[in-house]
Amino acid sequence: MNNSAINNNPLRHSLHAGVGKCEITNREPGVVVADPLYARALVLDDGQTKAVIIAMDVTAIGGRAVSDGMLPDVGEEFLPCLREKIAAELGIPGCNVLVNASHTHPPGRMLCNDQEQVRRTFAAVQQAAGSMQPVKVGSIVGKEERVAMNRTLRLKNGRDWTIRHSIPSPPPDQICGSGPLDNSVGIIRFDRLDGTPLALIFNFACHPLFGNYDGSLTANFPGEAARIIELELDTTALFLQGAAGDVCDVTFKDFQQERNAAVLGRYLAESVLAAQSNITTRPAGLKVVSEEIFLPRRTDIPARLAQLKDKQEALLQSLRFCSLNFELFLPLYLQQKECQDAGTESSPMYAFNQRNIEKYLSNLRAMETLSKIQDDIATLEKHAAINARAGGAPIPAEVMGVRIGDCVLVTAPFEALSEIGLDIKRNSPFPHTFLSAYTNGYLHYGAPAEYYDRGGYEVTECLLAPEWQQVYQKAVRKILAKMQ
Repeated sequence: MNNSAINNNPLRHSLHAGVGKCEITNREPGVVVADPLYARALVLDDGQTKAVIIAMDVTAIGGRAVSDGMLPDVGEEFLPCLREKIAAELGIPGCNVLVNASHTHPPGRMLCNDQEQVRRTFAAVQQAAGSMQPVKVGSIVGKEERVAMNRTLRLKNGRDWTIRHSIPSPPPDQICGSGPLDNSVGIIRFDRLDGTPLALIFNFACHPLFGNYDGSLTANFPGEAARIIELELDTTALFLQGAAGDVCDVTFKDFQQERNAAVLGRYLAESVLAAQSNITTRPAGLKVVSEEIFLPRRTDIPARLAQLKDKQEALLQSLRFCSLNFELFLPLYLQQKECQDAGTESSPMYAFNQRNIEKYLSNLRAMETLSKIQDDIATLEKHAAINARAGGAPIPAEVMGVRIGDCVLVTAPFEALSEIGLDIKRNSPFPHTFLSAYTNGYLHYGAPAEYYDRGGYEVTECLLAPEWQQVYQKAVRKILAKMQ
């Protein structure tokens, strides 16, 4: 890809569009499928510029090697192979192909094999390219406040603690807030000339982490939302995942109610359907800009590991001199509560027992913190090894901009955190700007530079130096300027 590719277009030409859809689910024997996974394609052509937007129900685009096999589905060769095929057979430049992953997270292999992934995704694009018709376009921003929450807890000591299932959550009395949240839903609708909707893009930020207790394959709530929208509008609905790096669904760690991705999907679909009804479509043109940038790899991991190991050792030393085990602690704790309720807690024995209880509880808190530290150490060591194998070379990354009428899509090849997406929207000169993260590559998390000293999960599951933000934001500003 050229360092900078641009298609000049005054946006006054007639836009044509076509849609396609192909199932990409892993159907091997023994695989349990709750609902199918799809590649959906939208091809755009205004007479001067052609572009393809593809929405895939998968965790990442090209994350197999960079994740050490943790994300096994789409290999690093998928995107270049797909782009080469689209360019050769359909005449659409590879740098004008946008591929977004919904980031759905069922365990195990989700998709068909590597060759079939390319073949079926191309089939969806080919179907779209073969059904082009004139369209009018409109965009709007809706809101959905029932689905998502920022999973980063701000602690009173100035640190961050991420809500995850692999570690406990911190004590409530240590929490003073949470990270920012963008509840907006970006919507672009493409209408046929008779006014019926041909395609709808909806952009929302939230991890689709756990869909089913049984681990069956699912497109999770984005897939359910797309299904409902398609049924209601008789259209093709493409979900583009936004800046969801530090966002999860509100039921993620709720142990009191059943997980139900269908409910979350229905909420999102309802909000999309309500907002899109207020769209006015009009003729629109198309402009595409792509930039290749180089993001610096982090070099601070050894120092951060040393800090974590010092803290780990101090906590281990603090565990000494604990008299109780769990079998003694629980009845004694309940007994002490009864004494407090009865107002008989003034005896020397009560004070002695209370000291033992407080020590045991202190050790429990230390254990919870040690669990997080151990997880942080393992994660940082993994990313240090990945960076070491690369020799510390900067990471090539692609940033793409697609202007459709007065609406702009900006891409990020990583799990952008909320603040990154909000910053792009705040500083864009366009009425509607949407961030399509998890797009055209996968580089783990992209956290704001100021977060690195706070210790959240996203700055440990991270290959990038804090300076990545400045490089990326400069590229975004350049792209937005070229879009005008």
